[in-house]
Amino acid sequence: MATKTDDNQNDAEPEEIVDVDQESEEASIEEENIEEAKELSPLEQLEEQIRLKDDELLKQKDTFLREKAELDNFKKRLVKEKEDFVQFANERLLKEVIQIEDNMERAMTASNATLESLQEGVEMIQKQFATFLKNQKVKPIEALGKPFDPNLHEVLNQQESEEHEENTVIQEYSKGYTLNGRILRSAKVVIAKKPAEKKETEDS
Repeated sequence: MATKTDDNQNDAEPEEIVDVDQESEEASIEEENIEEAKELSPLEQLEEQIRLKDDELLKQKDTFLREKAELDNFKKRLVKEKEDFVQFANERLLKEVIQIEDNMERAMTASNATLESLQEGVEMIQKQFATFLKNQKVKPIEALGKPFDPNLHEVLNQQESEEHEENTVIQEYSKGYTLNGRILRSAKVVIAKKPAEKKETEDS
């Protein structure tokens, strides 16, 4: 026979049963929907790619401009250093030339100077100037008695000569010089040629 307590238990509403597997499946579907909502449309994807490319181009442009500025500064430094070097080199050369000029002036303004003392002074200055040229790697070109060389000599005239072979340098109007092996100035010379009579005899 059922008790009252049992009747009350039978009359009570049954407990709601929660399906855990169903809840998990619904949550998973909801997350997928959220992820799908987050995905970009083709147009948005294209816009994103363009934005990334623009950012990359801006970075490359910035790098290019910085490197260009560094190159420009480097060129400016080179130009300035070259100008400074030239100015310094000229200053050093001019100091040596000024010393030669000082000696020339002393020789010309010396009181009671005789012809002999003046000649000695000029010879001293000439030696000083020759030393100056030597220090600057400037060497005179040997011309007298040498065969004519168009690379070294500039012919100003020809003279008949029986004492020299044809095209031999017999006179030097002005010396030629080389600088570090390169022609600084050609020697201006006169070269020998065969006498006309001798040439006529040989031709006959």
